[in-house]
Amino acid sequence: MTSATLLTPATSSRPGGERPGKTTRAAERAYIRVLVVLDTAVLAVAILVGYLARFGDEEPTGSEIPYVVVAPALLLVWLVSLKAMRCYDDQVLGYGADEYRRVSAASLRLAGGIAIAGYIADVGVSRGFLAISFAVGTIGLEVARFAARKRLHRARDRGAGWSRKVLVVGDTAHVLELVHTLRREPYAGYQVVGACIPDALLAPVPQRLGDVPVVGSFRGIPEAATAIGADTVAVTASGELTATRLRRLGWQLEGTGVDLVVAPALTDVAGPRIHTRPVAGLPLIHVEAPEFRGARKLVKGFVDRSISLIALLVLAPLLTVIALAIKIDSRGPVLFRQTRVGQGGEEFGVFKFRTMVVNADALLAELAARNETDGLMFKMRDDPRVTRVGRLLRKWSLDELPQLANVLFGQMSLVGPRPPLPSEVARYDGDVARRLLVKPGMTGLWQVSGRSDLSWEDGIRLDLYYVENWSLAADLTILWKTFGAVVNSRGAY
Repeated sequence: MTSATLLTPATSSRPGGERPGKTTRAAERAYIRVLVVLDTAVLAVAILVGYLARFGDEEPTGSEIPYVVVAPALLLVWLVSLKAMRCYDDQVLGYGADEYRRVSAASLRLAGGIAIAGYIADVGVSRGFLAISFAVGTIGLEVARFAARKRLHRARDRGAGWSRKVLVVGDTAHVLELVHTLRREPYAGYQVVGACIPDALLAPVPQRLGDVPVVGSFRGIPEAATAIGADTVAVTASGELTATRLRRLGWQLEGTGVDLVVAPALTDVAGPRIHTRPVAGLPLIHVEAPEFRGARKLVKGFVDRSISLIALLVLAPLLTVIALAIKIDSRGPVLFRQTRVGQGGEEFGVFKFRTMVVNADALLAELAARNETDGLMFKMRDDPRVTRVGRLLRKWSLDELPQLANVLFGQMSLVGPRPPLPSEVARYDGDVARRLLVKPGMTGLWQVSGRSDLSWEDGIRLDLYYVENWSLAADLTILWKTFGAVVNSRGAY
């Protein structure tokens, strides 16, 4: 979804020469070339589909310009539109939603411009041909970008692929925190290669912060970046880095090909809630309050209940087969109803298909010492209480399908924090209790990020991030990613 630390570009240099780190720059250019080839192929196919769908084997009529000219011209103008909308800018490639927004905007704006120009000039190009071409092309571009990004993410997870080489600058504690944050999501493409700390903290012998080498102090940041081949300097909090020194650092990096980004102390806040406004020469960051009620909440509730009702009707045959399998496999009820805590601390009974033996709760005390997770939850990979059918249901998350009824009743949402047990809530502190400000969900960031493989701390962090930054677009993204998490069985046991 998003990185926990906001990286705000402070200055961006684009000189004609090479950046420090020629390997990184070459990998970046290679990735961009792949995108250009992909986009060209997708657009060529889209235009061909538009032509065949509109005309088939017939000879086009009514146009003063032959389509043998229209088709390549449309392809060329479309590519220029993508370039003009900065769809190949390395600042948006490989991470975040901005790349997809720019691709869609470039296509839609071009479609609108051609429609207006065609109406005014009365060229006579088929509207059906254009409509089909733009519809297929826009969707195709998004799918191609998604596939290319997934391949890049897999390469980055292996330590390969195009990534930015980052020099982190700041106090020791803040440097370690930023390094941890960036490494938590390696697919974002920020590879920390060194650190600069205040002069007073330097030692006469080589230092390391964890496994990150300290390569200098605040006095020689540009030189340190050049020495280690960094193409990005990430500045985090430090009392010695005043506004004047930060501005001078930006000047020093001009023409070097090194980007300067600032990681403010404000964390776990998504972009839509953040607005930068210049006031008296200062780029003040305004943060909007989270939205827990209003029209968007009503829309979310309507969408949740509509989808859950449709899903229950469509999945009725599958639910019946699962119920029969559970009944045949072991004695006991088909459904398991467990008390969970919902929005505002209100308790409700969550429905699941039974995946354990009937006396599972009584056996928990005997297995407590074998808990494989930290925090307040109990998780165990080879839990002896799980039945044969239960293991299969858990692997594919089919045991959670009855929760669609909880969504229909308004007790849960399709997307939200994990529904906690009352025993967990009783031990919540003030921060964790914010999870109860929204309805719990059948899926959420915790599920698409690893489920049971997550630590307690990371699970809570993801839940709180969702509570603070939820949106309908984010919900759709999480639902889409849930299918991949379920198919790959990540963290399911």
